Amino acid sequence: MTKTVLVTGASAGIGKATAIYLAQNGYSVYGAARRTDKMHDLKNYGIKPIALDVTKDDSMVGCVEQILKETGSIDILVNSAGFGSAGAIEDLPMEDARYQLEVNVFGALRLTQLVLPKMRDNRYGKIVNISSIGGKVAFPLNGWYHASKFALEALSDSLRMEVKPFGIDVIVIEPGGIESEWAEIANENMRRISGKTVYKEMVVRAERATADLKLPGPIVIAKLIQKSIEAKSPKTRYVGGYAAKPFLMIRKILSDRLMDNVILSQMK
Repeated sequence: MTKTVLVTGASAGIGKATAIYLAQNGYSVYGAARRTDKMHDLKNYGIKPIALDVTKDDSMVGCVEQILKETGSIDILVNSAGFGSAGAIEDLPMEDARYQLEVNVFGALRLTQLVLPKMRDNRYGKIVNISSIGGKVAFPLNGWYHASKFALEALSDSLRMEVKPFGIDVIVIEPGGIESEWAEIANENMRRISGKTVYKEMVVRAERATADLKLPGPIVIAKLIQKSIEAKSPKTRYVGGYAAKPFLMIRKILSDRLMDNVILSQMK
């Protein structure tokens, strides 16, 4: 029986690549995003675009209700909507910090709340949360982004144990560097917030450190997601993308002070 998938953040990056890849591999896919004008091409793959703002409860409720009405179930939820609000913690306005958490954390978990009742009824479901190696390793000038991903990791761990008795799997995907508009937007925010403050030299060094990286495309993560949802007994976490595994391995080995030194040495 064809599984119905809801992929958020489907207007670009990992979300869009995942929606397309899953549709090409036999899934019935709804691609959801705020920027509906960026999703017209999804129809060419048999994907149904749907408007969704993960900061508005009525939008999330309406999205889930529409899909349930049309298909009867949401078997797999891929929480891919997210962004990076970069800038020094001292500089970033609290309004921006709250919005970062609203999108990356509260939106994902509210959608999860909405799809769980039907998944429990069906004794089947997959919740896939797109975290980051930034949910395990923190870099300067991205504190609130890291806070959102650290939170998503913890919430996923608790949720995994809560819903396991109902036949529902919770899977965390931890991308490293991926070619997308994410970094460009984050750097733009970083320059706007801290490019003219006492942290301006750190901003320049941070941009220089990442300027010439050759990053893999988001299809790498789309394939990981397919692997995870088709596994009979999925792992709790899947890792992929530029430098993801080395960074996570180093983080396990080094003390906090040594890890700080490693990260700062990359920004000289």
